[in-house]
Amino acid sequence: MMNLRTMVVGLIDDHVAKAFIRLWEHEEGTLKVWRASSNFVYRFENKGKKYFLRFSFEGEQALEQVEAELDFINYLALSHYPTIVPIRSSKGKLVERVTTSEGAYIAVVFSDAEGESLDCDQMNDSQMEAWGKSLGSLHVRSQEYEPPKEIKRKDWRDGLDHIAVALNRHPHEKEALMELDNLRIWLYSLKQSKHEYGLIHYDFQQDNIFWHASTSQFHVIDFDDAMYHWYAMDIVAALADVLDNTERDSSSQVEIFLRGYTAICPLDKQMIEHFPKFLRFSKLYSFSRILTALEDSDLSNTPPWYAGLKLKLMKMTDEMRLGFSNPW
Repeated sequence: MMNLRTMVVGLIDDHVAKAFIRLWEHEEGTLKVWRASSNFVYRFENKGKKYFLRFSFEGEQALEQVEAELDFINYLALSHYPTIVPIRSSKGKLVERVTTSEGAYIAVVFSDAEGESLDCDQMNDSQMEAWGKSLGSLHVRSQEYEPPKEIKRKDWRDGLDHIAVALNRHPHEKEALMELDNLRIWLYSLKQSKHEYGLIHYDFQQDNIFWHASTSQFHVIDFDDAMYHWYAMDIVAALADVLDNTERDSSSQVEIFLRGYTAICPLDKQMIEHFPKFLRFSKLYSFSRILTALEDSDLSNTPPWYAGLKLKLMKMTDEMRLGFSNPW
C-alpha cells in the first residue's frame, strides 16, 4: 500500500499517467485508471488489444527491484507459465522514468491477462484445485530460477527490516514490536532448503489470478510483492482470507487447494504446521505497510474516495492489533 498522500498527488488529473503513456504506442482516449494500491495502474488500448501501465513513485519502489521482477516474469513466460509479459516502450525500454515537480516515477507496461476474475466463493472444487496447482507450478519453476547477479529481489529479512523501520516511527505500538521480535527469532530458526525456500509471488490472491476456462488454468499477474521466502508463506498469503475466516469452516477449501498444490510440488508436513506463524508474518507486514500509508495523511481538499479509504485502513489496523497479543 502506497502512502495516501502519494496516491492523491499521483492521481491528480492523471498527469503522471499521461506523461508515461506517450512513451508507449497507444490509442488516444483509451487511458483509464484501473486501480491504485501499492502502485498506480491504468488500462489502455493499442491496435485493439488491452494493456496495463503500472507506475510508482521512485521513493517507494527501487528501479533494481522492478528489473528483478521483470526478469523473473520473463523467465516464467519462457518456461510456458501462464502469465503476463512486459512490453517495451517506443524507445525499446522495459522500464521508463519520468520526472515531475514532486519527484521521479518509474513505469512498466504489461500485456492483458487472459481469463476472468473469480472470488473464492465462486470457485468450484476443480478451480480451487487448479489454483493450488498454479501456485505449485510457480514454485517448481522458482526452484530452478537463477537471477542475474546484478539484480535480485529482496527477501524476508528485508521484510522484517521494513516492519522494524515502520514501527520505530510508531514506538507506541508495543505489542506489534513484541510480535516482530517473536517472528524474527522464529524465522531465523527455519532451514532454507531448495525445495522449501525460493522466490515467491506473495500476493497469489483472487485479484491477481484469472481463470481461463478453455485451458482450465489460471493466468497470473502482479509480481510486484515477490520476495525470497519459504514457499509455505506463498500458500498462506494466497489463502489468507480463507485461513482467517472464523465465521465458517474453511478446512475443505484448504484441503482441496493443497491437494492441487502437492500434486505438482511437494510440501513438508512441518511447513503446514507452521501456517499460523506465517500468517502472523503476513499480518504484521501488512500492518506496517498500512501504518506507512497513513503517515502524514491529514490532507485538505481531498478527492471523494479519500475519507472512506483512510477510514477503512484505520479500521484494518485496529483489527490487526487484536491479534498481536495472541500467544505463540
